[in-house]
Amino acid sequence: MPKIRLDDIDRKIIAALQIDGRMTAQQLADQVGLSASPCARRVRMLEDRGVITGYAALIDQDLVDLPISVFASIRLERQRENELERFNTAIGRWPEVVDCYLMTGQRDYLLRIVVRDLQAYDRFLKEKLTRLDGVASIESSFALAQIKRSNRLPIDT
Repeated sequence: MPKIRLDDIDRKIIAALQIDGRMTAQQLADQVGLSASPCARRVRMLEDRGVITGYAALIDQDLVDLPISVFASIRLERQRENELERFNTAIGRWPEVVDCYLMTGQRDYLLRIVVRDLQAYDRFLKEKLTRLDGVASIESSFALAQIKRSNRLPIDT
């Protein structure tokens, strides 16, 4: 995929929207030094080009009774394309998996799984993850505290 060239205004728009995706077009325009109409066109262009992929509310997982984050390192029996695709498809269906990365090194995947309690993780493990063909090993680590969480990319402005 070709890299998209961002100018200073694009970077300011992205930085501002990462902080507050609900600001009005006029507030954004004021913040980046444009009038509302050209600013809205810039935002639309960033969306159309796939730079801005969506907008979402950030939820405090403790306040919605999902306090447990588990990081699971997964090793597959084989790393052939069809096995990777089967794993990717299954993971995409499971709402407990909130992050999934294909990795280099000792493990093939790193997952962040969010659940209500240890029993819920045990059910997830037994009813979903261990039943998936091709999984050779699973190593789980439980987060004790979240020190930092950010959805902001370090866009230079």
